[in-house]
Amino acid sequence: MKLSEHLPILEWGRAYNGGTFANDMMAAVIVTVMLIPQSLAYAMLAGLPPQVGLYASILPLMVYAIFGTSRTMAVGPVAILSLMTAVAAGKVAEQGTPEYLTAAIILAVLSGLILVVMGIFRLGFLANFLSHPVVSGFVTATGILIAVSQLKYLLGLQANGHNIIETLTSIISHLGDVNWYTVAIGGPAVAFLFWARKGLKPLLLALGLKENIAAMLARSGPVLAVVVGGVAVAAFGLEAKGVRIVGDIPKGLPGLTVPSFDPGLWQSLLGSSALIAMISFIESVSMAQTLAARRRQRIDPDQELVALGASSLAAGFSGGYPVTGGFARSAVNFDAGAETPAAGAYTAVGIALAALFLTPLLYNLPQAVLAATVIVAVLGLVDLKKLAHTLSYSKRDFAAMLGTILVTLLAGVELGVTTGIIVSIGLHLYVTSKPHFAIVGQVPGTHHFRNVNRHAVVTPKHIVTIRIDESLYFANARFLEDTVYCVLGNRPDVEHIVLMCPAVNHIDVSGLESLEAINRRLKDAGVTLHLSEVKGPVMDRLKRTHFLDELTGNVYLNQFDAIVDLDYDCAKSAIEKTGEVTDPASDPCPSQCIAGVREMS
Repeated sequence: MKLSEHLPILEWGRAYNGGTFANDMMAAVIVTVMLIPQSLAYAMLAGLPPQVGLYASILPLMVYAIFGTSRTMAVGPVAILSLMTAVAAGKVAEQGTPEYLTAAIILAVLSGLILVVMGIFRLGFLANFLSHPVVSGFVTATGILIAVSQLKYLLGLQANGHNIIETLTSIISHLGDVNWYTVAIGGPAVAFLFWARKGLKPLLLALGLKENIAAMLARSGPVLAVVVGGVAVAAFGLEAKGVRIVGDIPKGLPGLTVPSFDPGLWQSLLGSSALIAMISFIESVSMAQTLAARRRQRIDPDQELVALGASSLAAGFSGGYPVTGGFARSAVNFDAGAETPAAGAYTAVGIALAALFLTPLLYNLPQAVLAATVIVAVLGLVDLKKLAHTLSYSKRDFAAMLGTILVTLLAGVELGVTTGIIVSIGLHLYVTSKPHFAIVGQVPGTHHFRNVNRHAVVTPKHIVTIRIDESLYFANARFLEDTVYCVLGNRPDVEHIVLMCPAVNHIDVSGLESLEAINRRLKDAGVTLHLSEVKGPVMDRLKRTHFLDELTGNVYLNQFDAIVDLDYDCAKSAIEKTGEVTDPASDPCPSQCIAGVREMS
């Protein structure tokens, strides 16, 4: 294995040149300008001091540039992980205490370790156990939760809650304490940011700016809102009127942080860290794959696990909290023309310079404006239309998506994502435990075989062919037995049963034992069992067992060969388009024998 597979910087670094540097540097400047207020806002969402957001945006970017396989991914604090950090750390400490910051750092270290271990053992496939509807539901619910949690900053209220009902109830009960100066700052900021997402770019184009420049400036809307908000606070003395501001942010770079090893504390945060690691990987890899596809590049999911884990570890050891690849900043990085992960390293330098020299300028930054940037960003993740689309396609997936949304909103983020994982695995087991089986016959004039309930086909009276449309494993092995026995019980004239296996990619031990049991019972009933269209890897495994020696019938390369061998006259008449044709409206076996037989061709 090449060293560059573990250190991708060795691959893209060989071709690095002046033109690439110029493009990366331009992208870095744009992302840096956007990332400064965003990092502060997400730190506030996580319940941490604002400088922690800056710390989490320096070293992780540099580490990802070394280990990451995405050319345009920009890692750092994101809204979902910030909320999950707040929930997890809030279980063991009060916000604003040193213990709370320690818990956030431990979450970064633990989640980083989990990701690295998953990468080393190539366990990226585990993320596939979260189905897309469940992930979409979780992201939508989390976006709503985050937006609601930020309302208190827009209104200048003191409100708390662990779920949407508690938070809204707390906000409503404190409405008499609304600070209207804060509303006057936060309300226009939200309106401007929503407008800037769609309206600022056309305006800039109308003013004569080029497409790429207009797009970059339009994405810098949060920066303009921050500047105007800070100027307004300073000019009108709004701090004295109750408008909450960021205040003093310590200047300087983060030092090396070694989290205290308290076994009890680490154990209590382990479950939350695992959930953070899973969401971190899913969010980052989905964005990285999307961006890579647009440039016909590729990423290595297992190496991405290592890169994200190392980045989160770097955040933990530099006073930050869990990080991952962010949708917004990565999209900006891509659109700005970044060509290599070096753009992220240059962004880290920019953030470091800001932490060293620019923090005094952020003193008057109103928290309401930061809340506005968070609200506008996360509401872009809310996709309620997906519910209707999913319902029209699959009621099962709709139930999983809706359930994840409701549990996340009503019971919290961690229980929501846990429910999503359980529902995803449960749905997979349920669907594959009752796979689709179809009785098939020969389409006249062809060598093709199709469902007797969908097509006019030729079916020999003494032969039943059952097409299996799923791999055979412990969850559905008994279902196959019941299906075959039901067919046998309703077809006393049958002499041969052929299991057609074009979709069987795997047979585990339970599936093998069911095939052996079927073979024995059919033999006792005077019926011969045959297989057809068995895939090579499956056949290789069967050859290592006694099953093929005990099989009463044959294994055919394709279904047509089976019919020719077992009933030449029927196969010949089908090719000649003569002979008895089964009416698709009639079923030789009761429909309950073949669950779902009318659902697929």
